[in-house]
Amino acid sequence: MSPLERLRELCLALPGVTEKVSHGEPTWFVRRTFVMFADHHHDDRLAFWCAAPAGAQEELVAADPQRFFRPPYVGGRGWLGVYLDVDVDWAEVGEIVTDAYREVAPRKLVAELDG
Repeated sequence: MSPLERLRELCLALPGVTEKVSHGEPTWFVRRTFVMFADHHHDDRLAFWCAAPAGAQEELVAADPQRFFRPPYVGGRGWLGVYLDVDVDWAEVGEIVTDAYREVAPRKLVAELDG
């Protein structure tokens, strides 16, 4: 399964998520964007960008800059970039995607996820 297919599967498993193409890339929404695929979008790397809890971007980028980065445009709002052209820990990516979802999803859908 390709990185895009695996990411899509993780995102679409969450309640109320839809996928659309935004800025030329597959993007997942729950009320608003929470994950955006980045297929060499602004550099020569395969990655995704996502909403992240306060402080997560700084912590993860400092801990492992080979796997995490501050994405352009949305990095100043705390979004996290995750490289997909490295050895990917898909369980960890699942947690990151779920955290991104929790950042933007309505309380009702978060409750459904937790239920």
